[in-house]
Amino acid sequence: MNTNILDLSTYSHSFSLKNKISRLIWNFARLILFRPFASRLFIKWRVFVLKCFGAKIDWSTNVYASVKIWAPWNLEIGKNSSLGPQVDCYNQGQITIGSNTIVSQKTYLCASTHDYTQKDFPLILKPIIIGNGVWIAADAFIAPGITIEDYAVVAARAAVIRNVEKNNIVGGNPAKIIKTRSFE
Repeated sequence: MNTNILDLSTYSHSFSLKNKISRLIWNFARLILFRPFASRLFIKWRVFVLKCFGAKIDWSTNVYASVKIWAPWNLEIGKNSSLGPQVDCYNQGQITIGSNTIVSQKTYLCASTHDYTQKDFPLILKPIIIGNGVWIAADAFIAPGITIEDYAVVAARAAVIRNVEKNNIVGGNPAKIIKTRSFE
């Protein structure tokens, strides 16, 4: 198998005018309708605002007011999950987060990259999938195209550049397996 061949459907040669206008409206709404409502009393309000902008998000989800979301329409979050303070969800590509998952403060989720093998560095959208019952600890980096399977744990400040299998605990830069969770 030739790993130098990329699926051209993942390339985004440019964003449409509609996308650019949508992001402009979202950024304005984020400043006016999302960020100022930092109190825990407004958790459902923030979910409502995200739903209005196309996020597939359960009402039981907790998204802190300081979370930065590039495109809510590329975000899906399951039941009882949480995006902690100052999480940066750079989701030009799709980001899917399962149920009962915690993404801790200052984590950076990046669902796109550039093709460095080409002169013009075209943008490549690479979805991130985070399973159920996952904990991503503070200040972790999740690279484009990564899948973190159910019940995995990513240690604080880890740089995840390879997929993480079910029940594994990973840490470091680059993240490596520390041990496996056991639920006996």
